Amino acid sequence: MKRKFRKPDTKSLRFKLWVYFLLFTVLIMGVLWMVQVFFLNSFYEDMKIRETTKTVADIEALYRSNDTATIRAQLTEIYEAGDMYMEIQTVSGTPVYIPNISFGEEALIPVSVYQEEIKDLKTALEESGERSFSRRVSDNSLSLTTLEYATYIELEGQEQRILYIFSPLYPVGSTIDILVSQLIYVTIISILMACIISLYLARRITQPLISITQSAARLGEGEYGIIFDGAHYSEIIRLADTLTYTSLELAKTDNMQKDVIANVSHDLRTPLTMITSYAEMIRDLSGENPEKRNAHLQVIMDEADRLNTLVTDFLDISHMQSGRKEISLTEFSMKEIIESLLQSYTGYVEQEGYKLVFISRGQGVIRADQERIKQVISNLVSNAFKYSGSDKHIEVKMFDEGDYVRCEVSDHGIGIPKKDLRHIWERYYKASTNYHRSDSTGLGLSIVKEILLLHGANFGVESALKKGSTFWFEIRKNPLVKGAAAAEDTEETDG
Repeated sequence: MKRKFRKPDTKSLRFKLWVYFLLFTVLIMGVLWMVQVFFLNSFYEDMKIRETTKTVADIEALYRSNDTATIRAQLTEIYEAGDMYMEIQTVSGTPVYIPNISFGEEALIPVSVYQEEIKDLKTALEESGERSFSRRVSDNSLSLTTLEYATYIELEGQEQRILYIFSPLYPVGSTIDILVSQLIYVTIISILMACIISLYLARRITQPLISITQSAARLGEGEYGIIFDGAHYSEIIRLADTLTYTSLELAKTDNMQKDVIANVSHDLRTPLTMITSYAEMIRDLSGENPEKRNAHLQVIMDEADRLNTLVTDFLDISHMQSGRKEISLTEFSMKEIIESLLQSYTGYVEQEGYKLVFISRGQGVIRADQERIKQVISNLVSNAFKYSGSDKHIEVKMFDEGDYVRCEVSDHGIGIPKKDLRHIWERYYKASTNYHRSDSTGLGLSIVKEILLLHGANFGVESALKKGSTFWFEIRKNPLVKGAAAAEDTEETDG
């Protein structure tokens, strides 16, 4: 079966990495061809001109700073080091320096090998009226071009001299042919290597992204708790770690949601079952007995109230978390609110043998939603009653501290494990099997948290196992409402 050709995805990272790497290689090779082939001749001539100019400057400096013997020796070094012929004559035509020839008193005046060229060059220099003159002279028979250069050398107290330089410009055609042959092989090898390396790098870079995308698709389908692999690159590793954290948090949220649904279903079923059962008892058994009927009706009313409280709490926390719940700010004394609230517990305290202590400093006048703050204190006190321990001792404290009012509710009960402190404010959260804390609806502490967030208050819990817990909050006298200040609901401190 013939394999069907699949058109490449031109928008993919893999394809673009491959193309960019290949284009980069082609660009580098293009620059190399331009430099090594097309501009080689120009570079060569420019180099020879710069070399000649430098030689002239060196010789002029040499004449200004040395004696005759030193000058001749160094001129010979300059001549032997360069690919050029040079000669120095006086303006009248007397040779002063010819390479490899000594000028003794009895020696005949030597004849220059460039005698005719020097005459023509001297004439051209004089006609130019400039200090120096240069030209290119071609010899077609030898296919050779020579750079000819003449310049005056000024010497104090001596006859003016002329420096002649003849620098052959060798043909570079054969050199270019050799370079072209080499560059063809280099280009082919470079492009092949670029293709292989770019494909490898593109696959190595994009494979983790493809894996992350596939895992993210599974996450989108509801498969939580997936671990993402970021492979070898820091940026992709950070992306994978973030998605892994999100996946694990979604798994926790999903489990929590299932727990909430299960708990709400259980809490709703219990009062409904009680209401149904006692309604049937009234119908079948106690309809003619006023005393039993009233007792059964009271149970139905209590369970209906419990059901109403559960639904109200659930709606309140949903509204507050969605931002639809507004608070009404009034000025009141926190001390008076707490005293009024604790007064309502007097009968229960006396009947059950609790010891309820209130300690205050100042009036704690704040601007807040009075009913909501009262609900916070009521939920915390009710929670303390349930877990006060065998001594049934509960302390409520209120301190007026500058810009803040701090309230604390403490019990001497079983306490909360440290690992569960940061989760205690979550709806229906269960700490551990042995140390389970909750309230009547499982929403009390969550409602406390949302109300305090709306007021921009700080809050937290300090607890030690078998020693008790202290729930606290600090609220500004002029609060930053609707969650403008961060809540410290994750503080973990041993009591």
